[in-house]
Amino acid sequence: MINQDYFVNLAKEKSGGEIQTVAVAAPYDEATLEALRNAVDLGFVKVQLVGEEKVILDAAKNANLNISDMEIVDAQDLADSAQKAVDQVRLGKASLIMKGLIDTSLILKAVVKKENELRTGKTLSYVGILFNEDKDKYFLTSDGAMLIAPDLEQKKGIIENAVEVAHALGNEEPKVAMICAKEKYYEKMPATVDATELQKMNQNGEIKGCIVSGPLQMDNAVDAHAVEVKGIDDPVAGKADILIVPAIEAGNVLLKTAKYLGGWTFGGVVVGAKVPIVVCSRSDGESAKLVSIAVACMMAAKNKK
Repeated sequence: MINQDYFVNLAKEKSGGEIQTVAVAAPYDEATLEALRNAVDLGFVKVQLVGEEKVILDAAKNANLNISDMEIVDAQDLADSAQKAVDQVRLGKASLIMKGLIDTSLILKAVVKKENELRTGKTLSYVGILFNEDKDKYFLTSDGAMLIAPDLEQKKGIIENAVEVAHALGNEEPKVAMICAKEKYYEKMPATVDATELQKMNQNGEIKGCIVSGPLQMDNAVDAHAVEVKGIDDPVAGKADILIVPAIEAGNVLLKTAKYLGGWTFGGVVVGAKVPIVVCSRSDGESAKLVSIAVACMMAAKNKK
């Protein structure tokens, strides 16, 4: 069963007993504070609450949560909260960042500032973690939140970032499906052209640590019956671990359709900086945020090795 306990237990296993510290910008909402409380109680993270101290204390009181064992780093406003969360990482006091009740753009603006020294030269992209406790498999998806219309080189970076997350979760050779509206190369559909090229790049060793196939339609990527009926002979078809979409609309619709119509839960992390950044929607519940923290902790632990 793939539920939040699965990811929490995996985080404990992968940490080797080392506890990661998360700097949380503007932790003013109940779901974020609940997720952090649970993560601390479960023993795999320490927390720095970065924001206006009075607002943080009032939010914790309203949620009836004890945060006395969490450090508070006072900040003047949202922009200052984002900067000071980044400062905690830059100063070596935290190993990952989390977004609270704040726009993602404010967090990323602080992350990409040259003087903050968190850029790596890699593509920054969002990796979604899609899971359902009634299923025995989870999926990583990208990019449904950051890159609007990625070009070929950016798609390569998106794949590499998603593969990095898969490796942190213990999947050493994830199967990557390039999702398109057609499962064959078609020159009038640019997504199929890119998918074909990215598969070749993987086969030539330019994209490592995974198996990339495409173009594949969604059913061909995840459903063995559809693969059998269509007679598709492909190592990823029906077995995909990572779903790479052609543009932000497709990724956003995929995640939110799965959540609101299919009963799946998703969290997410931004990858490509020196540390993982937990980025959940302000409307996401405690479970999505807790899983996202757990995944980011596994990534932070792997980065330190």
